Amino acid sequence: MNSIANSLRREARRLAADPWDLAMVTWVPLLGVALLWWIFSAGLPRHLAVGVVDDDHSSLSRQLVRMLDATPGVQITQHFTNAAEAERALRAVDVYAVVSIPRDFARTVKEGRAVQVTLLHNAQMSTHSGLLQRDVRTAVGTLSAGIEMAARNKRGESAQAVHVSMEPIHTQMVALFNVSSNYEQFLGAALIPALLHILAMTAGAWTVGRELRDRTLGEWLGAGGWVRTAGALAGKLALPWVSLTLVGLLALVGITWGRGWHPPGNLWWVAAALALLMAVSITAGAALAGITRSLRTALSGAGFFAAPAFAFSGVAFPLAGMPGSARAWAEAMPFTHYIRLQIEQLQMGAPVATSVSTVVALILATAVLLLLGATALTLAHKRPDTWGGR
Repeated sequence: MNSIANSLRREARRLAADPWDLAMVTWVPLLGVALLWWIFSAGLPRHLAVGVVDDDHSSLSRQLVRMLDATPGVQITQHFTNAAEAERALRAVDVYAVVSIPRDFARTVKEGRAVQVTLLHNAQMSTHSGLLQRDVRTAVGTLSAGIEMAARNKRGESAQAVHVSMEPIHTQMVALFNVSSNYEQFLGAALIPALLHILAMTAGAWTVGRELRDRTLGEWLGAGGWVRTAGALAGKLALPWVSLTLVGLLALVGITWGRGWHPPGNLWWVAAALALLMAVSITAGAALAGITRSLRTALSGAGFFAAPAFAFSGVAFPLAGMPGSARAWAEAMPFTHYIRLQIEQLQMGAPVATSVSTVVALILATAVLLLLGATALTLAHKRPDTWGGR
């Protein structure tokens, strides 16, 4: 216990003496979390810029433009006179999409023939593209259905009969989780722990690696011995872990209760898993520093493992769609399992029992990494000639 307490006090003095080291585990993570929350605080992207090429200039085409502009995701910002102007605006990203209404649009509709409205959208921006396709399809479909129903009503068909004949087979889409497609709850809530995962692994690598860089490993570990080293390592990592965990918990409470969102699952269970994710990340960074005996290599390794964690987590791209090797890598990353637990609890209201194995795995991973780091530092302690590498 003495080694833990002594190491903790020593780390506290070092953090107090170096404002930038202290910043790395306090206000910098807090600022990063706040910026991420700010980006997604709108919940849903609205009023995305869309242009129109109206070659018909009829009352019906103007009605369609008004209906498009009234949808929540679309804002008609530009009217182009030809396709070339529209293409230039799309390439310059002045607009995210262009709706093209053909000549004789109204006359063709009145003659009872099919007519095509074209949406040109930038599929590279998949989020923008998906939202615009949905809103344009809704507006065009509503106008089309209204015209058809009005025509049939004039021929004496009842509204119910028209409705059945137009759509004899219905598809019922029932969204079970995140019904409002809120990006703050879906993407913002996933990116915040991903950012903290990177910062925690970096903090672990930095905290131990600087002892090697400054050749103060002997001063820190004292007489050595595996048990004493393990205690010293635990004490050294305690303050960064507490600080980053508090930032994570503050963000979790802020993005849920603070925003009036009361998740259907167990928030305390998510909080416990988040604390364990921070523990795994910090000990992994520390183990990297102990194994490589180089601050620079440890920081590079931390970036290599932690930075792409979100991309491999299955949130942005389905795990089932990844190649086998990529999926194996994803399953080896702790963030993949944490974010699955978070989604189960915050979005799906799954029973706690479904994610007990994840919590157990995070505890075991932390213990194994702590043992690995302590062993590597014990070996490094016996080789002062290997200290001092940057």
